[in-house]
Amino acid sequence: MSADQEIRIANEFASVTVRKIRTRNGERLEIVSNGLGLQVSLDPLSLESLTWQHADMYSSLLQTPLEPYPFGAEVPAPAAKCECKEESESC
Repeated sequence: MSADQEIRIANEFASVTVRKIRTRNGERLEIVSNGLGLQVSLDPLSLESLTWQHADMYSSLLQTPLEPYPFGAEVPAPAAKCECKEESESC
């Protein structure tokens, strides 16, 4: 897969776009949920660690698919977008 090539995978439950990206810390695989707008970038070790898991782990993730922060963890607030018109203004 070249760095600018995207692969879209979909079924009746989900649709994702996958692409290889380059960062200053090396290559990553970026996965974007087309329906939800969520995304994650995984490095090679994170990707390899997926192969270490049992199928039960993936099933447990699907028990609450729209709640990515289980077990009462605090959900970080979305980053505020700066709408300053001039660079000298602080947000």
